[in-house]
Amino acid sequence: MSELVTGEAVALELRPAKLPSRALAVLIDLAVAMAVYTIVTLVLLVATASLDDAAQTAVSIATFVLVLVGGPIAVETLSHGRSLGKLAAGLRVVRDDGGPIRFRHALVRGAVGVVEILLTFGVVACIASLVSERGRRLGDVFAGTLVVRERVPQTRSGFLPPPPPWLAGRFGQLDLSAVPDGLWLAIRQYLTRMQQLDPQVGSDMAQRLAADLAARTGAPVPPGVPPAAFLAAVLQERQAREARRAFAGGPHAAMPRDGGPSATAGTPVAPAPFASAPAPTPFAGPGGMPSSPAPSPTPSAPSAPSSPAGSPVEPADGRSRTGFAPPA
Repeated sequence: MSELVTGEAVALELRPAKLPSRALAVLIDLAVAMAVYTIVTLVLLVATASLDDAAQTAVSIATFVLVLVGGPIAVETLSHGRSLGKLAAGLRVVRDDGGPIRFRHALVRGAVGVVEILLTFGVVACIASLVSERGRRLGDVFAGTLVVRERVPQTRSGFLPPPPPWLAGRFGQLDLSAVPDGLWLAIRQYLTRMQQLDPQVGSDMAQRLAADLAARTGAPVPPGVPPAAFLAAVLQERQAREARRAFAGGPHAAMPRDGGPSATAGTPVAPAPFASAPAPTPFAGPGGMPSSPAPSPTPSAPSAPSSPAGSPVEPADGRSRTGFAPPA
């Protein structure tokens, strides 16, 4: 991946096009240009049959220049660097600062391309592209342009890759209180886009983020642990702590987890809210209405003698509870 700096000092990370994709785009453009050139030549031969040889030669040279040289220049200028071949291959010509090209850039590219592509059958262009660090041919060097890839393979966004299993729980003692939210956001964005970055750029970014995280936590990156794996493991540890803190006040927090620390000896354990015994239900009187408990007997009021179960107590005058007096 190539880092370009714009006029506003903004670094752009663009993927330069490789030689195979550029060669495919050039072949498509040449095939279209040669087809148009052949059709125009045949039409002009019929139209200029009555002219002498010098006039026909001049028309042929003008046709070559206009169709094979002026045509690609006009197409790249009007399409801002997207010819038919580049559009099919997912490429685009941009300036060194990442902006769209103009007529002068397309003119220099087309004029130099006559020599390095048409007259030498692309040999000079291939050698220059292989030697250049960013895959530029001579026309790009003189025009100050670069061919970049517009279509990048898409990956799932928002997916955080899990750390290796052998790093699970290894960073449980780290102090993460001094890590700012901006650094956590940068780590998360890197991990979600890690597969989309150039390997060299991704490795440098991981090392830089791991060094910043280690400086904030006060613990260096363990030897033998890749920076990306270190970032993923520490981020997972932070998420686990946030989850435990979020559920710390719930009803399940009073219950010990499997494998969790047990209560120390001599420390009273508060009973769970749902473990307390239910309140005693008051005695229900007639009609289902609760009645107050019977008062305790006092010494001044002796209780009446109890009768056998199921037999009514008769009053002292011999009358029954119904008020009927038996005959004497």
